[in-house]
Amino acid sequence: MMAEWIGNIAKLSLPTPYAVGDVNVYVVKGDALTLIDAGSRTEESRSSLTRQLWELRLEMNDIEQVLITHHHPDHAGGLDFFTKDINILGHLYNQRWFEMDKDFIELHDQFYKDFSREMGIPDEMLGYINDYRSADRSITNKKLTSFLAEGDDLPGLRGWKTIETPGHAQSHLSFYKESDGIMIGGDHLLAKITPNPLMEPPFQPGEERPKPLLQYNSSLEKCLELPISLVYTGHGEEIRDVPAVIQSGRVRQHERAMKVKKMIEAHPSSGFEICRQLFPKVYQRELGLTLSETVGQLDYLESLGEIAHDSSSGVMIYAINQLQR
Repeated sequence: MMAEWIGNIAKLSLPTPYAVGDVNVYVVKGDALTLIDAGSRTEESRSSLTRQLWELRLEMNDIEQVLITHHHPDHAGGLDFFTKDINILGHLYNQRWFEMDKDFIELHDQFYKDFSREMGIPDEMLGYINDYRSADRSITNKKLTSFLAEGDDLPGLRGWKTIETPGHAQSHLSFYKESDGIMIGGDHLLAKITPNPLMEPPFQPGEERPKPLLQYNSSLEKCLELPISLVYTGHGEEIRDVPAVIQSGRVRQHERAMKVKKMIEAHPSSGFEICRQLFPKVYQRELGLTLSETVGQLDYLESLGEIAHDSSSGVMIYAINQLQR
């Protein structure tokens, strides 16, 4: 399918080397010709981007600025295709993943080491979770030139606002056009799947770890308060009935949490033990992803008062909250 304009927005689907498949990026006309997300850093992605821009009668050099919804490599890796002086805008939290300086690498690695031990991961498997994050260690050689935060107007795109939507990533932003209710939502809302809220280190050493599923649910509430007519998503098709997609995802997520609660009722367990029960066939190969999913459900159940944990042994053991009975 050829790239085409629908109003002032053109959707381009670019190949990625990841299991998620193609990623959607968007060209938006305004006072500044804007690309939202840049795809992955592969020659296949560069070739596809160049071809689809040509179908719009554009070239790479016509793009005046790039906005990034979040730092994951399927969305930000393609920044390297652009010249040094292009404006790149996104959340402040992207920068540390792009720069990967010594301080952040130390924070990153220590966080995952401590977190893995708290979850009860055996010493011989401690490297698996860092293997998962290590793919992000060369996302892009670019840096943000400006930061965006909640409520900021988008430069060069009159009528568009920044909405902070953390959960899938701490750096996640969505972009909302108030006049017609259009949102370009990255991976915050997807039509066919529920995004996995991924565990990340805190922004500063010593801070409490983020609870991404709880953040994600709060970001969904924010979306329900907006009159969104259409979401252009980071993967797959557009969303027109936002409340229905959110409600369906909430039901699935709550059902998974109740499944975890039943496991804990049967036997108090560490996060790793629950992860193995939830994902017996893939937990070792996809430890970072499966542990993020597991811990999200544990955080959710704790927020409801359904379970509590005891960390006196150095490993968090989750049990049914007796005060709720």
